Order: sequence, then C-alpha cells, then structure tokens
Amino acid sequence: MFPVLFISHGAPTLALDPGAIGQAWHSLASSLPRPEAVLVVSAHWQENQLRLTSAAHPHTIHDFYGFPQALYRMNYPAPGAPELAHELSKDLAAETDSERGLDHGVWIPLMQMYPNADVPVLALSLPSSPDPVQTYTLGQMLRRWRSRLLIIGSGGLTHNLRLFGRADIDALPFEPTQRFRLWMHQQLQQGNHSKLLDYQQAAPDVAMNHPSNEHLLPLFVCLGASHVQGAQIIDLGVQYGMLAMDTVVFS
Repeated sequence: MFPVLFISHGAPTLALDPGAIGQAWHSLASSLPRPEAVLVVSAHWQENQLRLTSAAHPHTIHDFYGFPQALYRMNYPAPGAPELAHELSKDLAAETDSERGLDHGVWIPLMQMYPNADVPVLALSLPSSPDPVQTYTLGQMLRRWRSRLLIIGSGGLTHNLRLFGRADIDALPFEPTQRFRLWMHQQLQQGNHSKLLDYQQAAPDVAMNHPSNEHLLPLFVCLGASHVQGAQIIDLGVQYGMLAMDTVVFS
C-alpha cells in the first residue's frame, strides 16, 4: 500500500532552481517502492466531468506566462498508461482524454521525484466545484487503488498570487500566512478531517491565503484517499513570504 502525498508545487521557476525542495522530493520518492504508475490530481486541471489522461506519450504543458524562456524548453517525457487509464476511468465513471498532457502542477514535482521520467504518469482532473467534500469523496473512490498507484495531490498549502512579488523568495513568512499554515499543520497531524473540511469557517486568515481554493482542493482528495488519523508534515518553508512549500505524507 503506497502512501498518499500532497505536494505544494510552488512557482514554475522552482523547476530551474529546485534546491533543497527538489532534493526533498527526490529523497521522498527514492524511499518508496516503484509504483505501477503515478496518479496526479493537479490544481491546474478542473472539469465539469471527471477526466483522466490516456495518452501513451503525454506532452508537457507550459501553462504559465511571462517566465524565463528556459522554462518553456523543459520537457518531461514520462510515458502514460493507456490501459490502466481505461481501467481506472471505468471505476471512477470518468472520461478518458488522449489529448491532454501534463500541466506544470504534474511535471514540476515529478521532474525532481523521478528525473529519469521512467515511471508512467496519469493525471486526473479536479471537479469544477469548489466544495471540499466533493473532492474528499473523489479521494475515497481512489482509496482502493493505493496498492497499485502512488497518488499525489499537487497544489499549495497557501496560494495567493495577488501577494506575489511583495517579498523576496527567502523573506520571512507573512504573519497571516504563518497562522494559517500552522493551523493546517495542527489539524493534519491530529487527523481532524472534519475541521479541515470546514476550514473556510474554522481556519484563520482564509481569504488572504486562498482567495480561491483550487490549490487546496487536491489536499482533500488526499485526505479521502488516505483515511488515516494523522499525517507527517515535511516542512519545506515558505517562499516569497506567502507561498507555503510543505509536503504532507499520509502513510
């Protein structure tokens, strides 16, 4: 049974200078057995109807603008898993998508975790609804696949691009960011699923840390898929004062 991982994937520029964060992702992947495939639920793919990539060779999507040209030349040529995608799609009542590639929420962490691009990758869309309970339910449907798949939710424990650029990459965390982050740490470590699902009412400084919640929704997929009481936090700090980089491991 593989763990379930929630990864804060950060800004696209992390692919150019992964540093200690990239090393931590690589060490985490190296500590695990090789899965049949990696299934990533990224904050950057939401659909009204659940969709699952089924291309044999999914292309690399550069779904960001205004960044250094070197980023747009990066390619992550991991294979897909078409037969597995069709099997999983039937179980989830999802549509397969042979045209969709891997967005940066998928390939940026995997480029560090599996740099040889030799583990098959599937990407699963989030529901278009912002309801945490709906994404938690999706995670519950994935729970029985943990014996075959490494399930990763890729988003951000905090994410407010309106604050981007107000501080340097290594600045101290903004106080509201740190309050929200530490509240999330406590609930995750204690396994308080009900409080986490009700975070919009229960957590401090929600509006500043998640003006919209698409980057937190993959966490609720992970909660549902794990069904464990308590999680390990890999503290990877905060970038730009507002972008928490924590990874959460549900064993």
